Amino acid sequence: MATRTRSSKKTELVSAEVIDIEAENDTEAEEEDEEEEETEAEEEEGSSSKRLRKNEEPSEYEQIRDQRMRENKERMQKLGLLNLSQNLKTLHKNKNPQSKPQKKITQSPTRRSSRIMTLAPVSYVEPKVRGKKDSSIKDEDDEGDEIFIPEGENPESYTEEQVKLLGDSDTVWELGVDGFDEDGYRMYDSVKGETCHQCRQKTLCQHTSCNKCELPQGQLCGDCLYTRYGENLLEVDANPKWTCPSCRGICNCSRCRKANGWMPTGNIYRKVSKLGFKSVAHYLIQTRCTEKSLEEVSAAESVAEEISQSSTGTNQNRVVGTRRSLRSR
Repeated sequence: MATRTRSSKKTELVSAEVIDIEAENDTEAEEEDEEEEETEAEEEEGSSSKRLRKNEEPSEYEQIRDQRMRENKERMQKLGLLNLSQNLKTLHKNKNPQSKPQKKITQSPTRRSSRIMTLAPVSYVEPKVRGKKDSSIKDEDDEGDEIFIPEGENPESYTEEQVKLLGDSDTVWELGVDGFDEDGYRMYDSVKGETCHQCRQKTLCQHTSCNKCELPQGQLCGDCLYTRYGENLLEVDANPKWTCPSCRGICNCSRCRKANGWMPTGNIYRKVSKLGFKSVAHYLIQTRCTEKSLEEVSAAESVAEEISQSSTGTNQNRVVGTRRSLRSR
C-alpha cells in the first residue's frame, strides 16, 4: 500500500509540474507575441531604430526569461513530454474543422416484394387521348348512372320561370379542344389566363362576357358553359343580349350553390347526359321544379288565355256593332 501511495503521489507531482510548465510556456509565448508586435511597430518608424535595437544588450528580464525557458525545456525532455506536446500541436494545426468528410450517398435498389419481382413496374400516369375525355368530367364516378347530391341546409327547388331561362344551342361544342395543348392537357397561365366562374381555373382559352353585369362572374370557359348549361360559346359571343347564368339565377357552381344553402353537385355531366338531359342545369331545374310552381304557372297561363279570348270577343262585337250602325245610316 505504501509503494502504491508513493507512486500515485509521484504521478500527481509530475502531472502538476507538467501543467505548470505548459502554463509558463503559454505565458512566455504570449509575451513573445507582444514583443514581436512592438518590434514590427518600431521597424515601421525607420531603419535607424532597427540598428539601435540590434546593438542593444538583452535586459535582465529577458535573461531570466531565457534561463527559465531553458530549464523548463530540459525538464520536459527528461519527462518525455516535449515530443508529446509537439505532436499534439502538429495535430491541432493539421485539423481543419471546415473540411469534414462528406458521406457518400449510395442509391440502393428499390425494395420490392418477392411476390412481384417478376412483374413489370406499374405506371400510374396514363396518356390522355385527345377528344375522348374532358377535364371537367375526369374525376367522375362511372360505376353507375345513379346521381347522388347531398342535402344542404335549404331545400332545393326551382320555378317555371327558371325553366324558361335555361339555355340552348344549335351546334355541338367539342370538348377538350379550346385551351388544350397538343397532348390534350389544359394550358394554365396565372398571368395571361382568364378565370372561369364555374371551374375557377385560369386558362388560355375563350371566355364568355355578360352583357348585363360585365363582371368576372360572367366569364365561363367553353367546356363549362356547354356541360353545365348546354350553351355554345360561339353562339353566345354572337348574341349581343346574352346574360350569364348568375344574372339569370340558374348558376350551379359550388360557390353559388353554397350561398343558397345547397351542396355542390360534383362532376355529373356524363351521368345526366346518359339520362337524356342536355346539361347539369337542365337536370337540376327540370327535375327539381316544384309541382306548386307548375300549377301556379299553368293557372296563370290559363287566366291569361281567357283574358285574351274575352278581349278578342269584345273587340269582335264592337267591330260588328260599328258595321251595323254604318249600314243603317
